[in-house]
Amino acid sequence: MILDIFILFVLTCLVMAAAGIVYQLVGTRRDVRTSPAPGKLVESGPHRLHVYDIGEGTPAVVLEAGISATSINWRRLQHEIAKFTRVLAYDRAGLGWSEKARTARTVTQVVKELHDLLRTAGVPLPCVFVGHSFGGFAVRVYAREYPDDVAGVVLVDPLRPEEWYPLSPEQRRLITGGAFLSRWGAFLAHFGVVRFTLAKLGRGSSFIPRVIGRATATGEGLATMERVVGEVRKMPKELWPAVISHWCLPKSFLSMGGHIAALPSSVEGMIGAKPLEDVPVTLLTGAKSHSPTPPDEAQRIAAGATHIVAENSGHWIHLDEPELVLNAVREMVERVRERSTRS
Repeated sequence: MILDIFILFVLTCLVMAAAGIVYQLVGTRRDVRTSPAPGKLVESGPHRLHVYDIGEGTPAVVLEAGISATSINWRRLQHEIAKFTRVLAYDRAGLGWSEKARTARTVTQVVKELHDLLRTAGVPLPCVFVGHSFGGFAVRVYAREYPDDVAGVVLVDPLRPEEWYPLSPEQRRLITGGAFLSRWGAFLAHFGVVRFTLAKLGRGSSFIPRVIGRATATGEGLATMERVVGEVRKMPKELWPAVISHWCLPKSFLSMGGHIAALPSSVEGMIGAKPLEDVPVTLLTGAKSHSPTPPDEAQRIAAGATHIVAENSGHWIHLDEPELVLNAVREMVERVRERSTRS
């Protein structure tokens, strides 16, 4: 009797797994049709990275997203910037419409791949670089590694390396847990669990996703999904399906996990870094962000940097107060053009 129950249980699990795999494959094929890439794939080292390139004029603006965000996160702002200059948003390896990551997700590797990407795409240099969160940190590293490529920098509530070095026990736990949950998310994505959960959350249902979240990751996985959906809802509604489709793919979780796991080694190289020189910098920080910004932060990044506090924003200033970021980018482009004319 016990053996019969065990066999029935195993068979049920196998049937459910097979059904989940089919559900995931069918959904992924549907996503390719309903949410096609708006840009093109460009060679960058071992990857082909998705680049969405619109507008005309110089200097071009390059948009770098947060640690698990994609080019979609910039879409509304990108179309506004395109009214006065050329602007590119791209997806790092493993995220969005780019191919899966085949290299370590350290910030130096990310920066190198962006450097290669801009040359392969034939983007006129130097450019204005705009980065949010981890993307802001990456832009700072880029400006240090390739100063001749950088005409100006706009940092949108950037990650501060000093916050993550040395790691506190709590931060170490967060990084270890985040990397584990990312691997677990990739595993669940293979069987359609993530797709099903995000579909329910996207429609406003929370009961079934909460049951799944508690069953699969003691609620932490669900909390992550809810945060993702919460930020997605700040973007234009027509973009929601594309963002959700990306987070139904195992590669997205694996890339995010790679970024998280590499964070300690990534920030270490920037501890005590000298302020940027000979490049204009604008720093925007959210008054309601999760961590306070030291009053001298702008000057630690670059001498003469401009610091703007977004009073009504949290961490996602470009979604909470997009006009502030747009104005900062426009002013930086005009400043670079004036500089170019004088020289």
